Amino acid sequence: MPKSVASPHAVNIEDLRAMARRRLPRMAFDYIDGGADREWTLRENCRAYEQVLFRPRSAVATKSCDLGTTVLGINIDIPFLLAPVGSSRMFYPRGEERAASAAGDAGTIYTLSTLSGCRLEDVKAATSGDAWYQLYLVGGRDVANGAINRAKAAGYKALVVTIDTPVAGQRERDSRNGVKELLARNLSTVPYLGQMLARPSWLYSYFNDGGLMNFPNIVIGGEAMGYADVGAALEQSMVSWDDFRWIRDAWGGPVVVKGVHTADDARRAVGEGAEAIVVSNHGGRQLDGVAPTIRVLPEVVAAVKGQTEILLDGGIRRGSDVVKALCMGARAVLIGRAYAYGLGAAGEEGVARAIEILRSDIVRTMKLLGCATVADLDGSYVDVPAEWTARLPR
Repeated sequence: MPKSVASPHAVNIEDLRAMARRRLPRMAFDYIDGGADREWTLRENCRAYEQVLFRPRSAVATKSCDLGTTVLGINIDIPFLLAPVGSSRMFYPRGEERAASAAGDAGTIYTLSTLSGCRLEDVKAATSGDAWYQLYLVGGRDVANGAINRAKAAGYKALVVTIDTPVAGQRERDSRNGVKELLARNLSTVPYLGQMLARPSWLYSYFNDGGLMNFPNIVIGGEAMGYADVGAALEQSMVSWDDFRWIRDAWGGPVVVKGVHTADDARRAVGEGAEAIVVSNHGGRQLDGVAPTIRVLPEVVAAVKGQTEILLDGGIRRGSDVVKALCMGARAVLIGRAYAYGLGAAGEEGVARAIEILRSDIVRTMKLLGCATVADLDGSYVDVPAEWTARLPR
């Protein structure tokens, strides 16, 4: 059972967002909050859920709701996982460990980013639940193999391979705010010191937390990779479908493909042996102008035809969003910004509050729908815009 969370006093995820904005300097908050280019996809990821309408069953007594499900054979108590969010120690000391701990207490899975500030062994030790490791090929094949072996030894249950990041998207807020200099602690070139001085409690905790100048899970020549231009590093080590054979062989366990936008890529992922796929546009942080993920979901469900488990992320701010995705064919969803706002607002307690907000939302939504278990949620509970399904095979 999750821990009881009395504070921070936040009614919804937007409240946690506001709290994070007050606690963090602009550069750190915008790293969570911002997207690529005009941020159209970032906005549409959220707005698209408003176009999916519920069809409730009235006069149905639903005294309790079972939110449990399985993902890759792992039992979880709530139908959402925590997505990989890089550089989480920028938001709160030992941020990845704190988020993983909250996920374990809630009975769900935490997914650790390659670009984290905490050692993968420490993150796994911090959670009472299961964890997945998200893989970038930064540093090349030998370096990735080293991380894969460490993740296996530490007990991670699945490897998440992100395929939509051949180069980092243009995140204009980050370029303006000096987040690269912040992560590198290169204060001699930071003309943004006023942002940090205006947040003294954050400033103290950030610089009192060691290990922020490197990526401890990217070990090159026996040393953790120092902070560098991540965009350039990703471009030099982009993943291709040809890489999947050696990645599968090296891992020897379930592989999840994250970053699927189209039916063709979904079918290709199945053909390459993916045990699950994540319909994802990287939270609107990569290619701006791609469709919101909930709109893409029907196309992917139709293409996969039950051959693999389908997950989804992007734009989820309420439990009702989770329920809509489940009705439309997702096994479960991943949340990113929703818990990152909580982490930035109040550390582990804030993450726990974000999880509890979404859990309570899901229960309330299901009771209002007249559905007692997530296993019974299906397309009969929603109306989906006709244009989203017009081109699907009949």
